[in-house]
Amino acid sequence: MTSVTYRDAGVDIAAGDALVEAIKPLAKATTRTGVLGGIGGFGALFDLKAAGFVDPILVSTTDGVGTKLKIAIETGIHDFVGIDLVAMCVNDLIVQGAIPLFFLDYFATGALDVGAARTVIAGIARGCQIAGCALVGGETAEMPGMYAGGDYDLAGFAVGAAERGALLPAGVAPGDAILGLPSAGVHSNGFSLVRKIVGEAGLAWESPALFVAGQTLGEALMAPTRIYVRPLLALHRAGLLKAAAHITGGGLPGNLPRALPAGCGAHLTAPWPMPAVFPWLARTGGIETGEMLRVFNCGVGMALVVKDAAAASEILRAEGETPFPLGHVIAGDGVAIEGGVFA
Repeated sequence: MTSVTYRDAGVDIAAGDALVEAIKPLAKATTRTGVLGGIGGFGALFDLKAAGFVDPILVSTTDGVGTKLKIAIETGIHDFVGIDLVAMCVNDLIVQGAIPLFFLDYFATGALDVGAARTVIAGIARGCQIAGCALVGGETAEMPGMYAGGDYDLAGFAVGAAERGALLPAGVAPGDAILGLPSAGVHSNGFSLVRKIVGEAGLAWESPALFVAGQTLGEALMAPTRIYVRPLLALHRAGLLKAAAHITGGGLPGNLPRALPAGCGAHLTAPWPMPAVFPWLARTGGIETGEMLRVFNCGVGMALVVKDAAAASEILRAEGETPFPLGHVIAGDGVAIEGGVFA
């Protein structure tokens, strides 16, 4: 039998080693107090005491980017999906009052393209910097036969911590104000429906985006998920944040109740500020309002239950946010929306 190598089977160890060397500076740039060691060991170490915690509770999350990756692959726009990956995890930490500490990624592909993979991981590192957490490790898996050509998939894993008495939600009651923080667009949920709408409309990713000037459709849809860690942390440290909901798959009706105690619901008043991509998707796909609200964030990246709406808004604006009134907590359950969402 003729001698064969792992590379003959479709796995290039040298390319993997080259990627590790290429991303070491990216990971190093995200380091924070508490990280012990660096990339390359069998595991990552973190010292909670060095990070300033006295009686910490660990909080962990994991998530992916979904079929938004198909657009990244088909357009070659790999710059932002790494930010998406971090955002989907760390935003779920901060709504529980936890400070993101460290992040790990899983990158799986059919054939490793070092340049594309480095671009993706550079986005992950950028997301970690925005969130203030360290990229401490990950896994790159080259799996010919499992993925076609240059296809790839991503998963992310984040760990945060909160002092025992600082976990959220806490103290939510009927009458509390609900503020919204704007999304940047579709973020990372609902892209199977987005792709169906675009396909049935006969559009290409290179087509002009009719809802934003100067961008192609692919460029506009690849706008990354916003990371809300710093403004929410500032609000929490000021003692004004009672609860928060990261608005992802399931939209406002599916996510806001997760932040409310039993016996409490939400009354929201529409319209609120909304990126133009959402009315465009609704019109182009003939999507009913109820379905839009169940699938997409519809302009609300975060919903916040606060003690003092005016004081909270002042802090959020100082952090560069543009909060808007969204509604209030009511006795009952579920989410009721008054007014025209797309008015």
